[in-house]
Amino acid sequence: MLPIPNRFALVTGRAEGETPLTAFDAALLDAGVANVNLVKVSSILPPGAQPLERLALPPGALVPIAYGRLVSAEPGTRIAAAVAVGRDEPGRFGMIMEHTAYASASEVKATIRRMVEESFAVRGGRPREILVRSVEHVVARCGCVFAGCVLWYGA
Repeated sequence: MLPIPNRFALVTGRAEGETPLTAFDAALLDAGVANVNLVKVSSILPPGAQPLERLALPPGALVPIAYGRLVSAEPGTRIAAAVAVGRDEPGRFGMIMEHTAYASASEVKATIRRMVEESFAVRGGRPREILVRSVEHVVARCGCVFAGCVLWYGA
């Protein structure tokens, strides 16, 4: 079994590139997670996980992350991404949600808050707190938005 992460960080990025993949890579660079190997996970925040004030990942590390991304090659298009963490009482697990849309940052932020509330409601609860980060971008040639919740380890 892998160790359970005890820290998390919400990150966002936006960028342009010549291709969808290079736009995505540049958005990862903007978010501070470009020089690691992302391991996509689903939606559970480990019990007791605490936010990181500063994210410093060793290059090449295998990094668990729940994320969403959206790439568009339609100039003038507004794209947005958001990530949210809903936390329950200390010692209980929380929820992570990601959302992307052809919309503004404020629109995806409102949607993702509702998604976190619903994820708790189907489990018979309510979040004690919701933390959200969002980003938007107007495409020039090939743009990407990215939002993720890095799960990590620390004292």
